[in-house]
Amino acid sequence: MIERALEKIAEQIIALDEASLSQLRRKYLERLFHFEPTKEWEKAVIIYFIINGVIAKNNLFNRHILERQKGEKKQTEQRVTKEKKRRLKLIK
Repeated sequence: MIERALEKIAEQIIALDEASLSQLRRKYLERLFHFEPTKEWEKAVIIYFIINGVIAKNNLFNRHILERQKGEKKQTEQRVTKEKKRRLKLIK
């Protein structure tokens, strides 16, 4: 039950725009540093870390995509090189 609730929250958060979240980041960071024993302060802390989580997730995602593209490019280059070598005939 808790896991389902968290999954629904994650789906909603994934749909949010990182640029918009980044603009809110400073606001919640300031609230985080001005401690008050209130629910609003607690929510501000959670929101700040959610924003950071989205940014971190996007950075990891982009890094993996780049690595995958580099790997595919390298494989393509290796394949082309092998094909060129096959076409060459050794003449003695």
